[in-house]
Amino acid sequence: MNFLIEKNAAITTITFNRPERRNCLDAEIILEFERHLQTVRDDRDCRVLIVTGAGNAFCAGADSAMFKGSADPAERRARMSAFGKRWPRLIGRAFDVLANLDQITIGAINGYAVGGGWSFALAFDFAIAVEAAEFWVPEVDLDVPFRGGPANVLAARLGPWRAKEAILMCRHYSAQELLALGVINRVVRPDELMPAARELAQTMAAKSPEALAASKRGINAVFFGQRQF
Repeated sequence: MNFLIEKNAAITTITFNRPERRNCLDAEIILEFERHLQTVRDDRDCRVLIVTGAGNAFCAGADSAMFKGSADPAERRARMSAFGKRWPRLIGRAFDVLANLDQITIGAINGYAVGGGWSFALAFDFAIAVEAAEFWVPEVDLDVPFRGGPANVLAARLGPWRAKEAILMCRHYSAQELLALGVINRVVRPDELMPAARELAQTMAAKSPEALAASKRGINAVFFGQRQF
């Protein structure tokens, strides 16, 4: 199974479940993730969503297997061109669903959050990361633009100069760096990650869902900007 789904009262947990591939993404997995998010969206009993990864990575971005299989440079360029057109739209659609859930969302970042993985992490209302987590977007180095909702949010949170370092230079960030920059909420030891996420989820689940959703929409309207897909 690409995902594990756990429901516990008002809290749903979705786990990326390809630990042998560091929970990397392809088109089918992104579409499946989007379907799970839509199920959460329509579940009136769910008040909080936690998303995490199995193994030692949260989500390592695009599956490198998509780029292999040809020694011909022209064919590789054609593949990358097709990838560069489709990938931002696929990531952007799932990002939009995640970011616009009425439910409160918590990212339990258990390791690498790369490319699409960091994109999804930017959509959470709260992000808790382990000390060893690393974040970067390699898209430009892959000749793929990093744009739309995730780029807008990254620029809003980092500011234009650091956002250009992150996006144009494909700079790696540690969890502690992002904590200092206000991009994530908390850094914990690995054994503390899920207990901390569940404790926060229980706190949020006890609040008025209507008041939370309305307040969240107001905050999101400031930071998420105009879609570019």
